[in-house]
Amino acid sequence: MTSVRDEAVQVTWDDPSCPDAARPRILVIDDEPHISAFVARALEHSGYQVGVAASAADGIEQAGAGGCDLVILDLIMPDLDGRAVLAAILRSRPTQAVLVLSCSSDVGTKVECLDLGARDYLTKPFSLAELAARVRAGLRETAKRSEVMRLGDLTLDAGRLVADNGAGPAALTRLEFLCLRALMEHGGGSVTKSELLASVWGIDFDPGSNLVDVCIRRLRAKLGFNLIETVRGEGYRLAS
Repeated sequence: MTSVRDEAVQVTWDDPSCPDAARPRILVIDDEPHISAFVARALEHSGYQVGVAASAADGIEQAGAGGCDLVILDLIMPDLDGRAVLAAILRSRPTQAVLVLSCSSDVGTKVECLDLGARDYLTKPFSLAELAARVRAGLRETAKRSEVMRLGDLTLDAGRLVADNGAGPAALTRLEFLCLRALMEHGGGSVTKSELLASVWGIDFDPGSNLVDVCIRRLRAKLGFNLIETVRGEGYRLAS
């Protein structure tokens, strides 16, 4: 049986004077009522508005209606596979932030969910403290997506997932956006593959794959092959 360790959760939106409209809204999609109720209580204690969906169909409907700052999605649902739920949510709302919960620690499953568009992936059993931290990070990510970053001739529109290096706008996937943003945040400094794996894919070890190299190739194809330089023995950096 999946367990959730009961730990103190950092309160972030507990000011009673804060109006409901200013409180982030989180939707929990999980068919296990004791898990969803426990998570909902913890998040409500931290001041968030929380809705619960006990089925995939209900979750897709509620998420599709909009108004959710973050969706927490259990990957194993009885009426529809969680990956199909994730894909359905993002088809109707491409910029929706989704945190996937899963019993599987398999790297392939995690990468598949991130490739589908999940913002984060948390393995069960989890601590409430870690869940709260992931929620805060997900909400910060949502806020960042309204920004437009500029570095020289390069602009990155986080709200539309569009980049322009002077030759016209190019649409990016979520992973391409995260990878380019990580490079821009380092200015002209080099970023190692390990750092990119951690910041883009949430993987804190090298699985021996070419995830980073493939993403860099796609960015070069969309924005110019001279935009990103390979730093031999280190990683990548934006050309100065």
